[in-house]
Amino acid sequence: MNALSRRVVIITSILWRLLPQGMRRRWWLFRIFDGLARYWPLFRRRRGVLVIRMDGIGDMILFRNSLDHYADAFGVSANDITLLGCDSWSSIAGDVFDGYRVTTINEHRYARRLLYRLQVNFQVRFLAPQITVGDAFFRRALMSDSLAWVAGAPRTVVALPYINERTRAEYTWYMSQGWEVIDTGAYPDHETVRHAAFIAAVTGQSVAPATPVIAWREQASSVEITAPYAVLNPGSNEYGRRWPLAEYVALASWLRARGLRVVFVGKAEEKAGDDVLAILRKDEGIADMTGRSTLPELLDIMKGAALVVSNDTGPAHVAIALGAKTVVIVGGGHFGCFVPYPDGVAPRHARFVYERMGCYHCFWRCHKRDDTKASFPCVAAVSMDKVQTACMALLDEGDDS
Repeated sequence: MNALSRRVVIITSILWRLLPQGMRRRWWLFRIFDGLARYWPLFRRRRGVLVIRMDGIGDMILFRNSLDHYADAFGVSANDITLLGCDSWSSIAGDVFDGYRVTTINEHRYARRLLYRLQVNFQVRFLAPQITVGDAFFRRALMSDSLAWVAGAPRTVVALPYINERTRAEYTWYMSQGWEVIDTGAYPDHETVRHAAFIAAVTGQSVAPATPVIAWREQASSVEITAPYAVLNPGSNEYGRRWPLAEYVALASWLRARGLRVVFVGKAEEKAGDDVLAILRKDEGIADMTGRSTLPELLDIMKGAALVVSNDTGPAHVAIALGAKTVVIVGGGHFGCFVPYPDGVAPRHARFVYERMGCYHCFWRCHKRDDTKASFPCVAAVSMDKVQTACMALLDEGDDS
């Protein structure tokens, strides 16, 4: 390569970094608000580690054990680690992440409200971390990677993310910023396996994937229903991942026949229709707590349960981490990434029930569903018999499982 060619390559590289191609329009708009904070002068000494995890409660539960390795991995004390996450789980952060600094933001406002984004950006900039870490495989470039860039730490260590054509240009730009990028494995490796691979790459020492476990307060459940009781969580942010509600109602009747009281839980927007509620109200042994409990109260309820049955959603991971006997009804959208847990990670008190189909790994872009408020076929195909068999296996086991 002659001198002219080298100059062209260098100039092209600089221009691409300054004016990269293939970005979504929002990326260009956000650059203004991100750049203002990113290049704002700091008049304080950098210290500590900033861990960015803009994830839901289920992902945070799967990540929790890994965080305890970070102090040794990055040569800091636990109280010098700041966890940046989402407001949606802030009410339990003090207990679940005890010993660490926790800062949460409203991720939806950050993605849509420019002034709020600017406010958060300056907040993150003034944290002044020495090291920024992001080990999520499934993450949003315009959120997690933008926040890491704004922090401007001398050392940034991230996992190689899942990249598709829509996000390739954005991730490529961030990965070109001199960050340390760790390949934690191919899709669909499980999250706990990825977390272990990330730590092993940083420390140079082998780390085994661990079963999710969280400490939680010893407090009686606020539910006015006597034990033993089963908790049913029929909701999910995505309608398709919900096992049909009629099946949950039938399961409730079956559990009542086995001597268990039943508690329905979920968010207010997941509340059943009047026809279903009328059925539930006929049995005094069934309590509908949908939309009537806070997140900490939900943990209290699940911790005291004899059994939890849930769709593939955050509360399922919470229940397992609390040690509750848990049956999870699983679809195939990203089968294996989050559920089922792999051998060596799955505890005896958890069962994962699913019906394999040839269209697994569709990333929930189902072409076999006509109604967007209907269950995905792979979820609807899970039989009552399979769920009941899993429930019986757990209920018949001793409490030392």
